[in-house]
Amino acid sequence: MREFEAEELKSYLESIDEPPLLLDVRQPWEYAICKLNDSVLMPMSTVPAKLGQLDKNKETVVICHHGVRSRRVAYFLEQAGFSNVINLRGGVAGWARDVDTDMATY
Repeated sequence: MREFEAEELKSYLESIDEPPLLLDVRQPWEYAICKLNDSVLMPMSTVPAKLGQLDKNKETVVICHHGVRSRRVAYFLEQAGFSNVINLRGGVAGWARDVDTDMATY
């Protein structure tokens, strides 16, 4: 799995033509506070049951609050045969600190 810090991910997203799936694995209450645009909420505990809803070949960026849950889910996805997974190291907290300083934090 690849891991990007927030600024690296921002630059990467700006440089590619095909946007990846931004998979947010936090809880709904966290997602309601702040989120990356165009992200999709799938709480960590639901990922195994919803695995069939995801495209194994689509580039997938996994996001959480600080990057710990997302790293676990990214690893799980790789073990399930996903070929192109990126973990957002530092999570939305890092994104709010380094990329979007107007983003709400918690």
